[in-house]
Amino acid sequence: MSGMSAIYTIWYRNVLKYFRMKSRIIGSLGMPFFFLVIVGFGLNSAIAVPGMQVNYVEFIAPGIISMSILFSSMFSGVQLVIDKQIGFLKETLVAPVSRLHLMIGQTLGGATTAVMQGLLVFIISIAIGVGLPSFSGILISLVFMFLIGLSFTSVGIAFASRMEDTHGFQLIVNFVLFPVFFLSGALFPLDRIPDWLSFLTYIDPLTYGVEGIRYGMLADSQLNPLLCFAALSGFLVIVLLLGSFLFNKIKI
Repeated sequence: MSGMSAIYTIWYRNVLKYFRMKSRIIGSLGMPFFFLVIVGFGLNSAIAVPGMQVNYVEFIAPGIISMSILFSSMFSGVQLVIDKQIGFLKETLVAPVSRLHLMIGQTLGGATTAVMQGLLVFIISIAIGVGLPSFSGILISLVFMFLIGLSFTSVGIAFASRMEDTHGFQLIVNFVLFPVFFLSGALFPLDRIPDWLSFLTYIDPLTYGVEGIRYGMLADSQLNPLLCFAALSGFLVIVLLLGSFLFNKIKI
């Protein structure tokens, strides 16, 4: 099997499993819907967004899309743990294919399904009243969606490479996910963050993904989109290298 064939096969397996699990698709929309409709409309008249001509629902929509991609991409790593347990990973690792190609296929598969999930939330946000972005804005949003998906799928794979138990993996991932999400500025303007928290916010890679999608959807953001692209791309390179290193360390 060639490298490209291996990448496609692993990618296709992940995408196929996603479409076959209808309950996963529907269930994972519950929290984004809650934030958009209940929290968004509930606080819409109470919270003003300084410096941006948008209401609160429009402001948090990019953050909720990022949240959906973040959770889906990180938890895609659980498939790697399951593959270890059922012996599928061992069968693929002994195949005459580079582990790097297997890792790339796993990463692309997880990122693709995560972006699909994000697109569903994007459609919901448009349906409840967030304005439809321009064509260029949609393209910008998609670029940042894929960057978030690839980055945090790599993080999920890095964690999964060192773990043997799905429950332990889920506990560790949840421990990481919620601080990353709530510190990203997804739910509140960056200039409203207390000084003692701002440092953590600006080293949070999701912050740059949220602001990038926000720029694409609303044509406005609190951070320069080029800075967001550079920061998130740099983070992606680091976690891809880390994920590849740890994946190569998996013992058969």
